[in-house]
Amino acid sequence: MAGMESFQALVARQDGDRIDAAIETLQASDLPPGDVTIRVQYSSVNFKDALALTPKGGVVRDYPIVPGIDLTGEVVSSESPDFAAGDLVLAHGYQIGTGHHGGYAEYARLPADQVVGLGALSPREGAAIGTAGFTAAMSVQALTDHGITPQHGPIVVTGATGGVGSVSVDLLAAAGYEVVASTGKADQADHLRALGATEVIGRLPADPEAKPRPLGKTRWAAAVDCVGGATLADVLSTLQYGGAVAASGLTGGAGLNTTVMPFILRGVSLLGIDSVQLAIGPRRALWAELSGALKPRHLDDVTHEVAVKDVVEVLDQVRAGRYSGRAVVKVAGGF
Repeated sequence: MAGMESFQALVARQDGDRIDAAIETLQASDLPPGDVTIRVQYSSVNFKDALALTPKGGVVRDYPIVPGIDLTGEVVSSESPDFAAGDLVLAHGYQIGTGHHGGYAEYARLPADQVVGLGALSPREGAAIGTAGFTAAMSVQALTDHGITPQHGPIVVTGATGGVGSVSVDLLAAAGYEVVASTGKADQADHLRALGATEVIGRLPADPEAKPRPLGKTRWAAAVDCVGGATLADVLSTLQYGGAVAASGLTGGAGLNTTVMPFILRGVSLLGIDSVQLAIGPRRALWAELSGALKPRHLDDVTHEVAVKDVVEVLDQVRAGRYSGRAVVKVAGGF
């Protein structure tokens, strides 16, 4: 990083039982080891970023840390033959933003085997897709690989106004599926229909006080579940024979109060989706699809831009479940 001695970053520090975040000036020597140094242009907001600023959030090993599990930008120096100065790249997953300084800084340094070329995507588009959109793409891919086709029937997307949910609605509708969007935010129904949902329903289960049933009336050919907890249990009990649910969320709780009945009497499958440790080969391959035919159709409709200096307020909203869609964080010029 010739000519760059210091840079701005949002740094989270632990003070007893508190996590404080403030913009600080860091030195080039504060960057962790890595092969590729990136001038960050955009990051994004994810639930994990909110947990990084939450006492006992469980995602950060040691403070201080620069949060931001997504980042896009331009390579300024590289010791890897895979990348050269001027390349536009993105990175997410692994320990970025949790155990390794992340995207809420003007510069980042990463191992080359955690970096992906942006292809036809702009840095803003890459950040708008980010971890959430990539997780959505993994979920849709898992269902199609399982053999679920549009002819099988409706697919329900839970937590549909969130980052993963909204992109899942978009991708599934574009692929010809009948999509039912489940959300507790009734005022977002028109928005979800604009993304391609054929029907918008409330949260699942419809009656949260009712005793869970091992099996309910079949409703869904498959599901993308971004909530977990009682919602996932309800979805599992109402899948059609041979159905599947791609599960990636736990905002509704990490527990799962269900039985083996859906699995052994209806042959349903629970497909766990993890974008954090996915190997770089399939990661790059899926991003290549996201920069081409799989690119979400409504990125501008589901994203809002926020400067780094204002991101803590947005993270508070995400933690409280009051934020809809995707927040793209402007890093270059955002301090």
